[in-house]
Amino acid sequence: MDETKTVPSLDSAGRTDGVAVRLLEAKEYRRFQDLLAKHHYLGRIKPVGERLCYVAVDARGRWVALLVFNAAAKHLKHRDQWIKWTAQQRDRRLRLVTNNSRFLLLPEATEPHLGSQVLGLALERLRPDWQTRYGHPVEVVETFVD
Repeated sequence: MDETKTVPSLDSAGRTDGVAVRLLEAKEYRRFQDLLAKHHYLGRIKPVGERLCYVAVDARGRWVALLVFNAAAKHLKHRDQWIKWTAQQRDRRLRLVTNNSRFLLLPEATEPHLGSQVLGLALERLRPDWQTRYGHPVEVVETFVD
């Protein structure tokens, strides 16, 4: 069974409720993609390279958020300048960077601070999950907003 991390949040009635983040199961992939297509402005993910998909669920098991982390873009001028990488350093270390390419709070999810809770839980899991799946850690997570 997949280990989940949980934090308290408030349900729609103001009661304390738990939110958990877990890795997406293969049998859930189609539903995941359909929800991204319907509710995320970038739509479905196009699987290429290393990636992990997460689903956040409430205490009743209802999906409240979806997240995708994938391998970072090879060339990104501002990131490379911020990190102060040379081309050789980037070639050696880029695998330590991942990109949060999708973060979707589903329309039914209205709890205060849910986005921060979900993102925090996902980031706690990301490093060990990535290490387990791909054999190397994640040191930097980047994201972009249009």
